[in-house]
Amino acid sequence: MEEKHPSIIHKISKIISDFFNPLTSLFIFFAYMSVQKYSLKDSLVYFLPILLIVIVPVIVWLIWNVKTGRYTNMDVSNRIQRKTLYLFIAACVIGYITFNYIKNGYIDFVMLFILILLFALQISNFFIKSSMHTAFNVFVAALFFALDWKMGLIWLGIAALVGITRIILKRHTVKEVFMGAGIAFLVSFIYLYCNIQFQH
Repeated sequence: MEEKHPSIIHKISKIISDFFNPLTSLFIFFAYMSVQKYSLKDSLVYFLPILLIVIVPVIVWLIWNVKTGRYTNMDVSNRIQRKTLYLFIAACVIGYITFNYIKNGYIDFVMLFILILLFALQISNFFIKSSMHTAFNVFVAALFFALDWKMGLIWLGIAALVGITRIILKRHTVKEVFMGAGIAFLVSFIYLYCNIQFQH
């Protein structure tokens, strides 16, 4: 029997989905924000703790769990396996928020809303496996929107594209993608509203 090769659409979808995973999308946002708002030295001071306390530990956690067989893949498509991933990411984010508060005397607003989004997705996970890829990219679009509305619209397009790829790759159903997007839109709306209120 002849082996079935993935179609070009499937291959492109995998590239898009793998590249615009939640960690990469957040990394791009934080790098963009650092360059836009801070000098090179200040951006390193701001971004380095996020990298070392949140991004690197989560990457190491994912690789270790995939290698030991606890997670089926880097996407953590299995709903039961996701529980420990959500908890670990939340612990890293709480660790960073605490570190930042002790060091700088304020709560990092962006990271606080990332934590809120994580908890919302965790609650949703008890009922339906919401798309983390879609949810985080919608939220990243809101983060960009607060800095530059054009970048926000571009990233919203990327979020829609990522949602479509998750369906093509059969990692999520249409319902799961819409659930992830819906949760993220709600959290994003609250984030943008609070952002506007604090600026006035």
